[in-house]
Amino acid sequence: MAAAIGIIGGSGLYEIEGFEKSEERVIETPFGNPSDALVGGMLGGREVWFLPRHGRGHRLLPTEINHRANLWALRSVGVRFIICVTAVGSLKEEYEPRDIVLPDQFFDRTSRRTEHTFFGGGIVGHVSFGDPVSAPLRSILREAAQAEGARVHDGGTYVNMDGPAFSTRAESETNRKLGFDVIGMTNLAEAKLAREAEIALATLAMITDYDCWKVEEEPVTAEAVMGHLQANVSAAKKIIARAIAMIPESADWADHTALDGAIMTPRNLWPEERVHALRPMLKRFL
Repeated sequence: MAAAIGIIGGSGLYEIEGFEKSEERVIETPFGNPSDALVGGMLGGREVWFLPRHGRGHRLLPTEINHRANLWALRSVGVRFIICVTAVGSLKEEYEPRDIVLPDQFFDRTSRRTEHTFFGGGIVGHVSFGDPVSAPLRSILREAAQAEGARVHDGGTYVNMDGPAFSTRAESETNRKLGFDVIGMTNLAEAKLAREAEIALATLAMITDYDCWKVEEEPVTAEAVMGHLQANVSAAKKIIARAIAMIPESADWADHTALDGAIMTPRNLWPEERVHALRPMLKRFL
C-alpha cells in the first residue's frame, strides 16, 4: 500500500482540482487536540490528508498551534511525506513577494522548545537534525514549482520567531546581518516533529512581504500578507498537485528511519504509558 501524503497549510488548500474528498476525521491524541479535523481523500491516485495549521477560519495564534497533536494525528493515519505551505517574510532584496523559497535550514528563535519534541517522560531520543529538510522531497517541489513557471529559490535559512507581532526593525536588521533568508512563525516545530515521527518533510515558503527592514516600503501588515498569500495559494495548489504525482509510493528514504540509533533509553525501561503515547512513531520497535 502506498504511503499517505500530508499537506499542512491554509484551510483552502484542499480545494485542489482533482482532489476527491472522502472524509473528515477528528483525531484525539495523547498531546491534545490538533488544529482541526483532517480532510482526507485521493489526489492523483494517492491518499492525501490536509490539515489547516491555524484551524479553519484562522483561529489559532502561532504559539497556540499544537504541533505535537498535528504531527501525531498525521502519522497515525499513515502519512510518511509532508508538504508544508507557509507564509514568510523576505530578508533578502532578491527574494520578492510572491516568490517561493524552498528552505533547507532553520534557525530557532522560539520560546516553547519543550513542546517541539515527542520525547520525554521516560523515553529519551535525540534525532539527527543537521539537515532538517528532506532533500529528495525538496527536489521534487523544486521540479514541480519550476514546471508551473513559479519563481523559486532553492535552499535558504528560515528563522522561526514566536510572533504574533511582526518583527521590529532592529530584529529584522539583525536577522539579515546573520545571513538568514526568510522569517516565519510556525514551520520549525513541524520539521522537528516530522523528523521524530520519521516523516519526510519539505516546505513551500511563500513570500508575502519584506518583513520591515526595507525602509522604502511600508512595514509588513496582516492586510498586505493576506493579499500576497491569496495569490500564492493558487500557485501552491498547482505545485502540490504536480508534486504528489512525483512522490514515491514507498517510504524508504533516510527520513523514514530517523529513529535508528536515536533512542537512548533501553527498551526495557520504556514506561508503558509513554509507549502508548508514542505508538505511531515507535511501533516498528515494539
